[in-house]
Amino acid sequence: MNKIAWISLAAMAMLQAKAQSGAELFEHNCAGCHKAGSATHAPAPEALRHMSRTKIFDALTTGKMILVAGSLPVMQRMAIAAYLGSQEPEGVSGGPCQSAPAPLKDLRGWQGWSVDPENSRMQNASGLDGPHVSKLKLKWAFGFPGATSALGQPSVTDGRLFVGSAGGTVYSLDAHTGCTYWTFKAAQTVRTAISVAAYGADGRHALYFGDAQSTAYALDADTGALLWKTRVEEHPFSHITGSPTLYEGRLYVPVSTGAEEFVAAGDPKYKCCTARGSLVALDARNGERIWKTYTIPEPKPTRVNSAGTQLMGPSGVSIWSAPTLDVKHKVLYVGTGNEHSEPQTTASDAVLAFDMETGKILWTRQLTVADRWNVSCVLPGQVNCPEKPGEDTDIGASPILVSLANGKRLLLVGQKSGVMWALDPDAKGSVVWQKRIGKGGVLGGIMWGPAADAEKVYVPLSDFTMLGPIEGGDPNIGGGLFALRIATGEKAWYAPPEKPKCAGTVGCTPAQMAPATLIPGVVFSGSMDGHLRAYNTSDGATIWDFDTLREFPTVNGVKARGGSMSASGAVAAGGMLFVNSGYGALGGMPGNVLLAFAAE
Repeated sequence: MNKIAWISLAAMAMLQAKAQSGAELFEHNCAGCHKAGSATHAPAPEALRHMSRTKIFDALTTGKMILVAGSLPVMQRMAIAAYLGSQEPEGVSGGPCQSAPAPLKDLRGWQGWSVDPENSRMQNASGLDGPHVSKLKLKWAFGFPGATSALGQPSVTDGRLFVGSAGGTVYSLDAHTGCTYWTFKAAQTVRTAISVAAYGADGRHALYFGDAQSTAYALDADTGALLWKTRVEEHPFSHITGSPTLYEGRLYVPVSTGAEEFVAAGDPKYKCCTARGSLVALDARNGERIWKTYTIPEPKPTRVNSAGTQLMGPSGVSIWSAPTLDVKHKVLYVGTGNEHSEPQTTASDAVLAFDMETGKILWTRQLTVADRWNVSCVLPGQVNCPEKPGEDTDIGASPILVSLANGKRLLLVGQKSGVMWALDPDAKGSVVWQKRIGKGGVLGGIMWGPAADAEKVYVPLSDFTMLGPIEGGDPNIGGGLFALRIATGEKAWYAPPEKPKCAGTVGCTPAQMAPATLIPGVVFSGSMDGHLRAYNTSDGATIWDFDTLREFPTVNGVKARGGSMSASGAVAAGGMLFVNSGYGALGGMPGNVLLAFAAE
């Protein structure tokens, strides 16, 4: 939709919205979930205003909010989009590479969620060490047009960088300069990391990733041409949030339910709830499904709410993060989310073990029982709130599989309850130790995950707390990095959070939601205050600190600014460090920049 069309439609919307302004329509239909300080996970108006009008209108009309806003007249949806959205971003012509990339040969680097199938997030061959890290300087910045969040963790291999975006565009960049080789437009947001592997017998390579429409893709790595795509789940409120894991010709795709059903549950007339998590195995050659296993049984009618609406369940139990592989025993491990509605299951807030060949669930270890929650639980009336609701203490982080010196194996699991767990994968997930590091809660505890070396697991703490709808995140609560001894759970050291320099900005908080990243001797942790910090693994001392909360000149000419760091972590490869900055959701500060650092 061009600018002239938008002006015309916006004007018509204002005239035909029955004397209601876009602001009034937003306040009546949307503000209950989208106001700053809301516990609904929905972006605040400050973040929405960084989005284009077209993107907001599309979300209300054909996208993720259609089941919530679909009953509104088109002109009212136009008025809301015109009130909230920014002008359409100007076309960007800067940043193309001057020549085609050389064919990929060396696949070492960092690709996917972790460099290893055990999901340790430990990079032993980054080309960086402690002395290099202390000398890191910004080399280039890349802006994502029209975005409020920089979501997709970059993947780097053989001098190439591949990254997805909130707008659904996948970029192939030169890792050293940031110039663009090619782009590909997926149907929806791409927040997953991208995996790379040989494809066929002619020397080609393919990229694998998923989008927010539950579609998995394979692209030609050199050209960006589509090789195949497969819709793995048809429910309109399903997503691929966690990064698919690629191993020996199979792509293991985690499926989650979207925040949209949380929000829809606030409507007393919504038939809450029917979306559920699953794990899907695809043939990497052609995208054909090999097996699919849901985390819970198919939802059935349960009770009728006070508005006369038939409710459904069980629901929820998402797989939010990348599956962890036990390649020796051919087992997959995943963490799951809470239930959205009754009845109670044994699979929520749990670790599930799947047979890699068949998809059969081998065992389940539930860490929190009866954790049922949706947005109705924080709204007046609580019409669709489950009876005896829980505290929304999902396992959003990928389990980490480790082996001790004595041969004992452990699964290290971080939970939003604020507890770090060690489970025995060879005894159906029995608990070996547990360590509470925070108070936990809806946005508390351990969000997107720890990292582990041979001796310690490094755990960032969120414990995000809202002061109120005006102030946003509490600048005095949350954050900190813990190092725990893997064998016992004993605390080795604790690095307390820095007091945020952005205090007074909505969304500014010391909470550390982003996943940790390790190289020998150094652990990186991003914060919701916009800082990326590097800590010494021996004692937790800060050895490098970069504040991303500012505007950056970009190699592609897009106006870009850093913000909160949450959903993805730093990536180290080829002597460089790459990180996204900006998270205009879950109470965070919006931003839209990818940053590349090198030692000077």
